[in-house]
Amino acid sequence: MNADTIVSKVWSFCTTLRDDGVGYGDYLEQLTYLIFLKMADEYSKPPHEREIGMPDEYDWQSLLSKKGAELEAHYIMLLNELGKQPGMLGQVFTKSQNKIQNPAKLSRLIDMINDTDWVMLDADTKGTIYEGLLEKNAEDTKSGAGQYFTPRSLIKTMAACMRPEPMQTIADPACGTGGFFLATYDYLVANYKLDRRELAFLKHATFSGNEIVANTRRMCLMNMFLHNIGEIDGDVSVVSDDALVSSPKKTVDMVLANPPFGKKSSVTFTNEAGEQEKDDLTYNRQDFWATTSNKQVNFVQHICTMLKSTGRAAVVVPDNVLFEGGAGETVRKKLMETTELHTILRLPTGIFYANGVKANVLFFDNHPKQKQPWTKEVWIYDYRTNIHHTLKKKPMRFEHLQDFIDCYNPENRHERKATWSPKRNPEGRWRKFTYKEIMARDKTSLDIFWLKDKSLADLENLPDPEDLAEEIIENLEAGLNSFREVVLALR
Repeated sequence: MNADTIVSKVWSFCTTLRDDGVGYGDYLEQLTYLIFLKMADEYSKPPHEREIGMPDEYDWQSLLSKKGAELEAHYIMLLNELGKQPGMLGQVFTKSQNKIQNPAKLSRLIDMINDTDWVMLDADTKGTIYEGLLEKNAEDTKSGAGQYFTPRSLIKTMAACMRPEPMQTIADPACGTGGFFLATYDYLVANYKLDRRELAFLKHATFSGNEIVANTRRMCLMNMFLHNIGEIDGDVSVVSDDALVSSPKKTVDMVLANPPFGKKSSVTFTNEAGEQEKDDLTYNRQDFWATTSNKQVNFVQHICTMLKSTGRAAVVVPDNVLFEGGAGETVRKKLMETTELHTILRLPTGIFYANGVKANVLFFDNHPKQKQPWTKEVWIYDYRTNIHHTLKKKPMRFEHLQDFIDCYNPENRHERKATWSPKRNPEGRWRKFTYKEIMARDKTSLDIFWLKDKSLADLENLPDPEDLAEEIIENLEAGLNSFREVVLALR
């Protein structure tokens, strides 16, 4: 079968299963298990003949020999047993469950996967299939998977600005489904003629990450593997540990990340009355500048500890990280003192699958310690004021951010020119603020904007009604989430 035929078959079967109540996420899970098993089977045969560590009684061939209720029972047992195995095998099958209750359709799915030689299939085709399903799953708001999926146009933009180089180590402490790894991998392959040593490093040693949600980690590992990152019998590059619990064991050259939304870290437990409650987590780290339960502020602190003295980072953060007082102000001051915070990209609403998110990207470079603050000036690009995007009809694309990339000037960011001028171009989106100007602001706030919102000044320039409606829904849902946090705190 050619690539288009395979993609078509995978998608059409997804539609068939949705009639049985199997959502994109559940379909994606089962597809992950079965494709992994099929590829392990292919690797165990000539010309590969590799020892994967797959128990014979629970391999791919054991599924092909059974039908009906016997197949269903065996599949459930297989998932349970493989989750106990070490290495990549155990990580992929951790907490795995069968979500296809119709044995006949499970058998048809197995046959469909069996028709394809997945090892020989090129990485682009496998990646297209899997990334497409990940995005569809993110669009399903009920599943909550959107919080693990960063818009690929934004990720590609961040990679273009950061310009990773061969033999550099790249990490993400909250890697979701692995979008940043894939974007930097694609950038390296497209922009460098890599020799054998560099290709081996890219495949096996470039990437490392954390993801505490078992199902998301499974999808991340499979997504990377299908894109030719890592080995089916190799070391696991994405671990299940909470990145914030302790100092990193090693430092890296680059961090690209979009830490999870929601201001507080918390653990859920059951009280004496049998009710579920949440308890706020405060990480007491000696290497942190401030102690707080604010999750994003903690991630900013943690990412600073992950960087080599020459390391660089690009991190998506919500607005509260830019203006919140207390620990937030302390962290902003320390960030500008110890690193060179040189760029902030203000993002529009309507680009994330989690509703009501107002976010920014911080770009900063680490340096050896010195007495004087490393940050001398911060350049800000406002791609929020008078910008309206929606997820379906008007999604943000890579070309929308091309002007930001041009202003950022990745080739030499020390040579930049402002587009804003109070007289010549008061609508310019790109300007700089000195360290002294920022330190003089209330709470050292980095939440800086200067453009006039045209929709407030002129009724004729109001956005489309549909855009307004979506924005209202996002703001209401964001408000509801805030109230839920207050209620939980009161309990």
